Amino acid sequence: QVQLVESGGGLVQAGGSLRLSCAASGRTLSTYAMGWFRQVPGKEREFVAAINWIGGRPNYADSVKGRFTVSAGNAKNTVYLQSSSLKPEDTAVYYCAYRSLPGLGRRLNDYNYWGPGTQVTVSS
Repeated sequence: QVQLVESGGGLVQAGGSLRLSCAASGRTLSTYAMGWFRQVPGKEREFVAAINWIGGRPNYADSVKGRFTVSAGNAKNTVYLQSSSLKPEDTAVYYCAYRSLPGLGRRLNDYNYWGPGTQVTVSS
């Protein structure tokens, strides 16, 4: 089992920045990728960004490319999401995701474990 804990969510004005963090614990010997998804009420959870643990290759949704940066922390099994130029449409619950299989995915079922989520609200 792997446990994920997100932090860093909150309220920010449009145009502002926010940094989300996610720490994985438990059976994390087979980490291949970690990433971020987001969800608003009434909509499906959508891919935001992910990073491959081997090689550090990032992948972004078109909606956040150029504004968000995903990175792996120096601490083992930690991932960050630095967001800038935030828009009201970025408002959502952001979920950390963990993948213990080779590869880097953008789909929900590409990831084995999920954090409880952290709310990000961008005011206009």
